[in-house]
Amino acid sequence: MHDLGIVIVNWNTRELLDRCLATVYASEGVSFRVVVVDNASVDGSADMVRLRYPQAELIASETNDGYPAGNNRGLRLLGYRGAGDVADDAPRYALLLNPDTELPPDALARMVNFMDANSRVGVAGPRLILPDGALDKACRRGFPTPLVSFYHYSGLARMFPNSPAFGRYNMTFLPETATVEVDSVVGAYMQVRREAIRDVGLLDEAFFMYAEDIDWAYRIKRAGWQVWYVGDVVVRHVKRAASRQSARAQFEFWRAMLIFYRKHYRRTTPLPVHLLVLLALLLKGGRTLWPEIQRPSVPPTSP
Repeated sequence: MHDLGIVIVNWNTRELLDRCLATVYASEGVSFRVVVVDNASVDGSADMVRLRYPQAELIASETNDGYPAGNNRGLRLLGYRGAGDVADDAPRYALLLNPDTELPPDALARMVNFMDANSRVGVAGPRLILPDGALDKACRRGFPTPLVSFYHYSGLARMFPNSPAFGRYNMTFLPETATVEVDSVVGAYMQVRREAIRDVGLLDEAFFMYAEDIDWAYRIKRAGWQVWYVGDVVVRHVKRAASRQSARAQFEFWRAMLIFYRKHYRRTTPLPVHLLVLLALLLKGGRTLWPEIQRPSVPPTSP
């Protein structure tokens, strides 16, 4: 049984994917399988993988069905078939890894060792550093409850970043180097214990991109597992390398926030607050989000 099953979903980021795979295969002290899911790229990404990394398992999709659907394809190939259905030979940990990341040679082994030493950790992620050396704030997050979201988008989080209440969404009150339990890490590097996947299933394909990682962390925490940010393991992240190419990105972000809110908070939110949440989403997401807001919410199903 391998230590890690690594799933990399790619869309038109061939050069970054090449660099990412080079750093993955330079990793030391850990055994792994790599599945690259190419979501209908037109830049030759799939051909590059076939030529330069024949040891990788390639799924070349003819359609771009989104980030969670692509990851689920890779996870199923590795043996994670859904809730209560994990193959005996599935790797001990699944790793969602973005193609715009670069790993130090010891990063995978250190993350595996951390989770091996902490048996109640269901999800873990490292410190992600942007090309300019700044912290990728998304690598440790609080769940976007209506109140936490209000603090974040009203500007209170920026004005009081050291406040545990106002800075909850990006955990800005914590040292970057801290290793600490959080609500969620980011899908750019999201390492998940096979038993946690067995408990809750795969990513929710109602999302197209954004928030599917927070949703997975939310479900895993509700199942009794912990989520940890490991601040002393550093991975480089060229953020939004693919999504910034897409005209859908902003729409999908706010659509994802709407889905997450309806799925986890609508039932317990008083009507006046609910109406304010919908108004805020409409103001942020624009009129293209209006049909989604009008659409009746249905109980979500997770793969």
